[in-house]
Amino acid sequence: MLKPRTMLTFAIAGSVALLCGWTSDVSAQDCNDRYPCQAFGRPPLPGTQPLPVAPPMFAPYGAQQPEPMLPPGGPRALPQAADPATFGRYASLYGAVGGEPFPIPAVDLSRIDPQFLRRTVSYPTGEPPGTIVIDPGSRFLYLVQDGGQAIRYGVGVGREGFGWSGTANVREKREWPDWYPPQEMIQRQPDLRRQLTELQSGIGMPGGPRNPLGARALYLWQGNKDTLYRIHGTVEPWTIGSSVSSGCIRMINQDVMDLYRRAPVNAKVVVLGSRG
Repeated sequence: MLKPRTMLTFAIAGSVALLCGWTSDVSAQDCNDRYPCQAFGRPPLPGTQPLPVAPPMFAPYGAQQPEPMLPPGGPRALPQAADPATFGRYASLYGAVGGEPFPIPAVDLSRIDPQFLRRTVSYPTGEPPGTIVIDPGSRFLYLVQDGGQAIRYGVGVGREGFGWSGTANVREKREWPDWYPPQEMIQRQPDLRRQLTELQSGIGMPGGPRNPLGARALYLWQGNKDTLYRIHGTVEPWTIGSSVSSGCIRMINQDVMDLYRRAPVNAKVVVLGSRG
């Protein structure tokens, strides 16, 4: 059962949720799933390799204090100089990705707070392995695994006023998804219209390297109702850890691709409410 605030948010979702991922720069096409889903607690499928994660870092849940909310827009300075060794450990996880319809460049890790990079953490929870738990307040997404652990990813979350909480499921997953901005946005930003074209579901932007939904998207439903909220990639990885998008959960492209491979269709998604 959703909280009253959640129901109110869903009531306005039609006017805001399709803004998912948008901040300033944009350009993406529906593709079929190409990656096998590896079931939790089972060995990799024949011919595949275990999916890599960063070196484990165990800490009690809640020990990491969230950084202050960051302003939307361009690059931001890190609160302190990052350890070069940290960049070295993550270089392979966030390097350029080949074999895709469009280029996915390496991530400039110097522009991202290291706490928001992918890692394995201790995460005691009553949710079963395979559940996606999103903590908007701390800007983390957890993929629950066996043994009281989880893979933790940094995320960008909706601006104040577009926050939401509740339980949903991944109804579908798309590679290089199309983006359909609402008519209100097109009217407010006439220059955006030149970047759009007629697609099978209306006026939108086909999948590509400048599309604000990034390389992958997971679509969240509650029963037979589309919540209009998405977990998706971004063309602005430096915004991870901040509050910039309109209600949706954005991830670094390399991270959302990792989650996409691990989380099957129908995976449970829990979005936590505000902590007081």
